[in-house]
Amino acid sequence: MTLAHINSWIFDLDNTLYKGDDIFFSQIIGNITKYISRYLALHPTEARILQKQYLEEYGTSLSGLMAVHGMDPADFLDYVHDVDLEMLKPDPRLYAGLEALPGKKYMFTNGSRGHARNIGEHLGIYKLFDGIFAIEDVDYIPKPKRSAYEKFLTEYDIDPTCALMAEDTPHNLEVPKDMGMATLLIAPDGGELPHYVDMQTFDLPAWLQVFT
Repeated sequence: MTLAHINSWIFDLDNTLYKGDDIFFSQIIGNITKYISRYLALHPTEARILQKQYLEEYGTSLSGLMAVHGMDPADFLDYVHDVDLEMLKPDPRLYAGLEALPGKKYMFTNGSRGHARNIGEHLGIYKLFDGIFAIEDVDYIPKPKRSAYEKFLTEYDIDPTCALMAEDTPHNLEVPKDMGMATLLIAPDGGELPHYVDMQTFDLPAWLQVFT
């Protein structure tokens, strides 16, 4: 697939711009469980079940807590993203690949602005992005809801037919493809790809080397 027409490069954050292992993500998952347990006075096992239920039904556990319980998101976001980043190591190949991309680069995450900044600055790539779009910017209605992508495209005046979206979650690429974007799935080879996935890699820095 030719990418000569792409002038807007859109990247998810977690497990796209970096690979977090089970230990790293268990910090975030554990914090969500603890927060739900405390907020709703539930046993941790019940809180974990509810956490998974809201993730499935609403796209994020946060969205479910807001919709069902009227929770204020600010404290939740600060709490769950308070994690140790030391196990995440900057990758010079990623920096070089992103820097060399022709056009503008954007980070579009279902995480918070604070999380995007913390991770991006820790990895040394935050300054390379022309825009950061986070859960606060989509009124807490996350990908894969179409409204999230529409708000993002409007905010940065992006022509979707000249954009590429990179994601680790396959169903988050369905709407971008329908809008006219090229799509890149960051995941191990798992057999036949959905029709809305154009390309796949599990090594984004290596994939980006063609531009350096």
